[in-house]
Amino acid sequence: MALRFVAKDPNTNGDDCPTVWVDEKTDDLVFQGWKADKETEAECLTVGHIPDTEAVIRIPARMVPIIREACDLAERTELR
Repeated sequence: MALRFVAKDPNTNGDDCPTVWVDEKTDDLVFQGWKADKETEAECLTVGHIPDTEAVIRIPARMVPIIREACDLAERTELR
């Protein structure tokens, strides 16, 4: 797997913070985010099960431009 780093949350110290990558082989978006709290998970469970292979994470709204950049990158490479 080859992940292309897009960016980290610009409002953190740059260490352990929400991060976005694009998988260069599959064009999938890969996110590191904050684990959702129990209340958020409970609300998500109202529409379906969360398998052990999945997680609910939180990405701050200030990262929307970074996520758009990652989406644009994935879409461009998908068209190759």
